[in-house]
Amino acid sequence: MKRIRVLIAEDSLTVRQHLMDVFGADREFELVGEAADGKQAIELCQKLRPDVVTMDMMMPIMTGLAATEYIMAHCPTPILIVSSSTNRGELFRTYEALAAGAVDVLEKPTAEGPDGEWERRLLDAARLVSRIRVITHPRARLRDPARAPPAAAAASAARVADGAKVVAIGASTGGPSAIVEVLRGLPIEFRLPILLVLHINEPFGAAFADWLDGQTGRRVSHPADGDPIASVVGRVAMAPGGMHLVVRQGRLRLTRDPERHSCRPSVDTLFESVASEFGAAGAAALLTGMGRDGAAGLLAIRQAGGWTIAQDEATSTIFGMPREAIELGAARQVLPVGEIGSALAALDPDLASRRLV
Repeated sequence: MKRIRVLIAEDSLTVRQHLMDVFGADREFELVGEAADGKQAIELCQKLRPDVVTMDMMMPIMTGLAATEYIMAHCPTPILIVSSSTNRGELFRTYEALAAGAVDVLEKPTAEGPDGEWERRLLDAARLVSRIRVITHPRARLRDPARAPPAAAAASAARVADGAKVVAIGASTGGPSAIVEVLRGLPIEFRLPILLVLHINEPFGAAFADWLDGQTGRRVSHPADGDPIASVVGRVAMAPGGMHLVVRQGRLRLTRDPERHSCRPSVDTLFESVASEFGAAGAAALLTGMGRDGAAGLLAIRQAGGWTIAQDEATSTIFGMPREAIELGAARQVLPVGEIGSALAALDPDLASRRLV
């Protein structure tokens, strides 16, 4: 059996040694190198071509974020971020790294939790991340909010859609970069409320809405339970960690109902509420992610007459969730992530009426 080749990038000798011990004790993994700073991580990645890199964010000479951006642009390699979640600045760097192409994130080990639990999570995460087919991911293209969105998908949607009243978006692994691209593909005049569910390991999700708020020129926040849907016009309401987001009788509700597909928040829970509340006036996009959360909910929206989109395989970090939806017949359109924003924009009746004037 071919072993999974691991490169560890971590400036703390204590943490680095612990990671080395964990991987060294499992015969499925082969530790091929260790780096104490981002520059060394790049050099070793280019030289050794590992199957997965564990990357700390705060390192000397070159940060983990800078190293991630370079690696994903010049020698794409699956990256698992292993970092702290206590500092807001470090959280923002983590989100930037995920948007730059890092696959997943795991908090550094603490003294809490049963013996061996964190180590099992590390091995499981590294095993999963190593299997991901990553692509060249030049970070610069995410920094250009002014670029014109493709028009083909928009024209297709405009021909058949009567207009929507709300847009729901769901994503999991690979979601941060996909969400940024979709939101940046919307014109600034787009006014439909956007409801968002992203699966992200806690406590890393704590500041994601704040970070996303600064990336797209569109206000993003966690709603309060009972907020009217009208309060989200032109904005994005993101489900907070550990709570489902649903729409009931014109209001946003946050619940601690049971998990769906081991997820809370769940994309299915949000999408099904949109189908029930808005019927044919609902729209949804299901983006990259592992598993099947969101597929049944996207089907519910389509069966209610709403407009549904699934991200295509070529641009998905993990094609699990979109694939499940496509196989169910839930997606009216299957689009590259770069075309989803323009397709959603075509569903805004106010924008459509302005184009006709």
